[in-house]
Amino acid sequence: MTTAKRDTYTPETLLTVAVRVFNERGYDGTSMEHLSKAAGISKSSIYHHVSGKEELLRRAVSRAIDGLFAVLDEPGATRGRPIERVEYVTRRTVEVLMAELPYVTLLLRVRGNTKTERWAMERRREFDQRVSDLLKAAAADGDLRSDMDIRLATRLLFGMVNSLVEWYRPQRDGEAERAQVTEAIVHLAFDGLRTHP
Repeated sequence: MTTAKRDTYTPETLLTVAVRVFNERGYDGTSMEHLSKAAGISKSSIYHHVSGKEELLRRAVSRAIDGLFAVLDEPGATRGRPIERVEYVTRRTVEVLMAELPYVTLLLRVRGNTKTERWAMERRREFDQRVSDLLKAAAADGDLRSDMDIRLATRLLFGMVNSLVEWYRPQRDGEAERAQVTEAIVHLAFDGLRTHP
């Protein structure tokens, strides 16, 4: 039985298992023994591919971070009025979060107890700052309400987006549902933030 599992085992499947266990038990509450049992392979098999659980954490949060930062380089995030760009980034951030739900969930739960967690938190702050800068530019253009503090708006926007990890669970008709959730978030956020002629 172990041989069959070992035959189908890959670093990617190990990462999937590790993310699930980290999200269930917490990173600090997960041992290599927990990962070994969940993956159905020996600890030495895990060590053959990674140096330990922190490397698995780094790979997992990197996947989420890379997905988020890739959005900032897409044409919709780099061209046009700042309000259009920030709406695009918000829409795509929601899409990335839903597509990479376990990985983003893990990213949002790191607490800074390890070097990897501190790195991940710094990258999150950098992403948030880039979006905040877009909101500031949109406000300077007169496209956002002047009575809204941009720092507060940024926190509320990300609070709404990031709350998806707590309640969103993909259903059978995934793509239609994801589109509905995405549009609802963008509509709620930007109809409240935009100036109206």
